[in-house]
Amino acid sequence: MTMKLVIGNRNYSSWSMRPWVCLRAANIPFEEIFIPLYTGDADKQRILDVSPAGKVPALIDGGITVWDSLAIIEYVAEKYPDAKLWPGDRAARAHARAIAAEMHSGFMALRSECGMNLHRPVEAKALSPQARADVDRIQAIWSDCRARHGSAGPYLFGAFTAADAMYAPVVHRFRTYAIETGPAVRDYMAAMQAHPAFAAWTEAGLAETIVIPRLETD
Repeated sequence: MTMKLVIGNRNYSSWSMRPWVCLRAANIPFEEIFIPLYTGDADKQRILDVSPAGKVPALIDGGITVWDSLAIIEYVAEKYPDAKLWPGDRAARAHARAIAAEMHSGFMALRSECGMNLHRPVEAKALSPQARADVDRIQAIWSDCRARHGSAGPYLFGAFTAADAMYAPVVHRFRTYAIETGPAVRDYMAAMQAHPAFAAWTEAGLAETIVIPRLETD
């Protein structure tokens, strides 16, 4: 039975993007179920029917339902160990999980001030000191990973891993809000944007026509 991944609008749903890109990059088969966000009680109930948290994404694997992006990625990593969603080296794997968890629980100012919106014209905006600190920390994470593992490939740990999937929406945020970056970060962002799974999500997101006013940012 093919797993099902319930996602929201590609244009806005950064949390949906993370497991979708991870699964697609690893060539793991899944059926996609799209439920538009903030469109009324009917779609809200559809989400509640598959996710007790009332949020997307959610993964349905037979009688098992997993919600939350990082939990989905961990579930899939256990089910498909040959996909190598985490680095093989134990130290690198611990590092990848640590920065993935930091992304999962942190950077609230950046998320609030620079929401994901693929349709937004590329333009810089004034950021709070807290958001600037988030930007600096993310660039430090990426630059450190590239310095350690750059010889093994263009992604954070050489080959594409779940850590890259967790930071994929941030690549969009940095691009959309014209965040100034250093050379190592620019190279990493270019590699991510060229990845087939990232590009496929982006293309489909740009083709969406649904506008959610509450998610439109300046």
